[in-house]
This record gives sequence, structure tokens and C-alpha cells, in this order.
Amino acid sequence: MRQQLALLMFLFSFTLTGQQILPEKDRARVVDEILEERFNTLLPRLMDETGIDLWILISREYNEDPVLRTMLPATWLNARRRTILLFYRDRAKNTIEKLAVARYDVGENISSAWDKEKQPDQWKRLIQLIEERKPEKIGLNFSDDFNIADGLDKTDYEAFMRYLPKPYHAKVTTAEQLAVRWIETRTPREMVIYNKLVSLTHSIIAEAFSEKVISPGITTTTEVEWWMRQKVTDLGLETWFHPTVDVQRSSEELVGHLYSFSGRPEDMVIRPGDLLHCDFGITYLRLNTDCQELAYVLRPNEERAPEFLVSALKDGNRVQDFLTENMISGRTGNEILAKALQAGREAGLRPAIYTHPLGSYGHSAGTTIGMWDAQTGVMKDDGEAYPLRPNTVYAIELNTTVTLPQWKRDIRIMLEEAGFYGEEGFRYVNGRQTQLLLIPRPMTHQGR
Repeated sequence: MRQQLALLMFLFSFTLTGQQILPEKDRARVVDEILEERFNTLLPRLMDETGIDLWILISREYNEDPVLRTMLPATWLNARRRTILLFYRDRAKNTIEKLAVARYDVGENISSAWDKEKQPDQWKRLIQLIEERKPEKIGLNFSDDFNIADGLDKTDYEAFMRYLPKPYHAKVTTAEQLAVRWIETRTPREMVIYNKLVSLTHSIIAEAFSEKVISPGITTTTEVEWWMRQKVTDLGLETWFHPTVDVQRSSEELVGHLYSFSGRPEDMVIRPGDLLHCDFGITYLRLNTDCQELAYVLRPNEERAPEFLVSALKDGNRVQDFLTENMISGRTGNEILAKALQAGREAGLRPAIYTHPLGSYGHSAGTTIGMWDAQTGVMKDDGEAYPLRPNTVYAIELNTTVTLPQWKRDIRIMLEEAGFYGEEGFRYVNGRQTQLLLIPRPMTHQGR
């Protein structure tokens, strides 16, 4: 009976989205398989390239290092007590040791290396493991520039350095480059999954921005937001931030960019002639999406959006092109930002770009290409000098301001799509919006 119920729930989720959403047990299997591949194939290469042969991560329960959290097996929702992970790379032997100074194995990939009955002091056991391996460089997760790579807390750092023999102190260094590259780099299998995840995100937005959810003159923006949130919950998934829906219409002035995220009126009744915008992202199999799309609410007797709005969306797509054409390996985020903005302005557009890394976290670590309030470039503590590297994913997030004489005002075309930068250049993970979603859908309208 229980198996039949699980099957019915699985088929129900499949029917709702047209896509396969795995049951929890199968998700755990996939997560652990991907972790095994990352530990055994990706991590050795990253340690070689960053010159760190011993990487130590230390966390206590409910105060997890953001990097360590991505290394826990699917059945571990938190660290336990004090969890210490040790990765030792012997390049000459081409081996990678994955050890836990913990009472038990950390899943199938990381073996326990501490017998408390033989050595009661956890810190002393860690030092024994270090001295046995005689590393050249010991990486710890502290960083001025990347919050995700700054997960080692003051208490554990001071305890570690107090126990560590003096001759090893000079070998201790920041592991920020290794940590960021672990977080930002995607494997081929992860990218197959990412395509399905972004497709699911697009499907939920398309349903939210349709007559199935929105009745003009009745439905409010807040109701659509909560519908999206509930839809994700009903599918057994999670949102990594609360969805937002906002309106631009002919009778109102353009307000500041922050309006779309904070301070906008709640429960705005959606009307015919409105230009709707949403910001929405979900989490699945330890990956995240972040997507902004636009919809137009048809007036009576309209079958398509006004040409001036169609043209405005094309301007937004042009800004996307200027950005992605300038995403070249080795360029920093500030360099890419400056070149893309210059190209957009020379084309007569009024662009703003604030693209961020996407992956293990929604606002992840890696190459940051502008911020909405930093259009001259980000500062050092936001990773200004970090170069673009292959096999990384970004939320291509930006806008362009367009003057509409028909509405006697400016509007802002805000777009966001997941994009992959690989060895062969840039591509969108699952396409991008090039047509406005229409509410209601005319029979001849093909959607995206």
C-alpha cells in the first residue's frame, strides 16, 4: 500500500509539471553519486590548480561552513557536533584522501579517522593526521573577498592554531580560491540536471502568468506570489527566496529599481493592459535557479501585445547579447561589465547589469558582473578581480530602461535567465524569454 501511494504521488507530480520530479530516496541517491564524482574527479584537479595539498574544513552543528554544507551526504541535513573534514592530495601518487575527524563516516565518501577511545582529544587527532602527511600548504576557509569562502569561525580558527605545531603555521593559507572553484564549477552530469531544473522553473512561471491563475480585475500580485510558493511546495521542492510579482502600467511613473524587491505595494489588482514581472527561483538536487520573466495582460479584443512592448523586450534581449558576447574566459566581472555597458550605450540603450554566479547557492561565489547599485564595478570585498572560468553558471540578470511615448513614461525591462559558460563559450541553460507571455493565451500563441 505504501509503495502504491508513493507511486501515485510521483505520477501526480509528473502530471502537474510534465517533468519527472524524483522521490526523496532517489534524490538522495543522485546527490550522493554527484558528490562522489566531484570528490574523486573534480576536487583533485582543483587542489592541483590552486596549489593546496591539504584542505581542512571545520564546522559545528547548526553553524556550518557554507562549503562544508555542500559536501555533506544527502542524509546529513547538518554537521554533527564538531565536524572536521580533511582532504589530502598526493599529486605524485595521484591519490586523494577524504577523511573525517569525527566519530563516524560522513556518508559513503568520507571515512572516519578518529577513534575517541584511543585519542580522546579531537584536535590532537587532527594534528596527528597532519604530521603524518607533512603537507606543503594547508588551506583553511577564511577570506576577505568571498563570504562563502569565509566559513571558519573565530573560535575554531584559534583552537586550530593553538594546537598546530609552530613549524606548520607558515604553511597555513586561505583556501578561498579552492573553495570558490569548488562552489562554482559544475560537472557535465550536473548540467544535464540543471537543464531540467530551469525548464521546470519556466513551466511554473508560464502557469502562474496564465488564465489558470490570473483573472484580471480580481487576482492580485500577492496572490500570484503565494500561488507560486505553494506550487513549489506541492511539488515537494523548495524556493530559495520568496517570489515577487510587480506591475508596470500606463497610469503610473517608473520608480527606483529597489521597488521590484522591497517597498512595492502588496495586493495590487492585476488589470488588462498591465505589464507583469516576476522574480522566482527554486532549489532541487542542491542546485538553484533564478529567473525573471514578463507577461502582458490582454485588453478586450487584443490578441497580441502592443508592438511597443514587443520592441521593448527585444531591447532587453539586445542587452543580454551585449553581456554574453563579452563573457570571455579570464576577464574579470568588472571588465565584462564595463565592455557590455559600453556596447549597450553605444547602441542607444540604457542598460543596467547585475549578473551573479548561480549554482550550489542562489547568490553563489565566483565572477560577479555588476550589482544593481554598483554599475561602475564591484569592490574588492565582492570579488572584483575574480576571473571568468569555464564550467560555471550565472544568473544573467539585467534591465534596460525604455521610453514609451504611448504610455508617456519610462518602463524597465527586467530579465534574468540561467546561463552556462563552458569551454566552447556561452549558452543559456534552457533558453531565454524572447516573447511576452500573454494572459489569457490566444489559441494561436505558442508561449516562449
